[in-house]
Amino acid sequence: MAISYDFEIAAAVPARQVAEVLDRALRDAGLLDAPVAPQDWVEEGGVTGRGTAVQVFEEHPQPWHPVVTDLGITPTVSVSFRLDKFGDVGEQQDDMVVAVDALLGAVPGDALLEYQSETIWLLRRGGDLALSEDDELWPRRRLALLHRPYRRATHSFSED
Repeated sequence: MAISYDFEIAAAVPARQVAEVLDRALRDAGLLDAPVAPQDWVEEGGVTGRGTAVQVFEEHPQPWHPVVTDLGITPTVSVSFRLDKFGDVGEQQDDMVVAVDALLGAVPGDALLEYQSETIWLLRRGGDLALSEDDELWPRRRLALLHRPYRRATHSFSED
């Protein structure tokens, strides 16, 4: 089974603009071994230096999607992070947080980072950023990667 995370955002900008922010963030952080054109993040996706497959796409969630029903967010853009199961998962998660932090700083809108509709890593609503209280998800080294104010609060999807 693949280890996959989704960053979903109710963005007022198109997927291509989100891809440009993502591309810039990954390049600036030195997380790419090979160049990826910004539009390729949307069309085919790309791979980071640690082997994480990343793709940006437009979202069109159904009204019964858990993000809509449980959190009241209707995402318009999603960024998928599929980790290389043979690589260091923790380092790939750190890279994902670097990318998500950049997206949170450049793309306004309600957003969440979640693991397979099971675990909510972070939730931003109305500009308020809440990170899960689970210290295994957010050890000190990972918290240090964030460049914006946050508080700790655990959110979850309903059990239905």
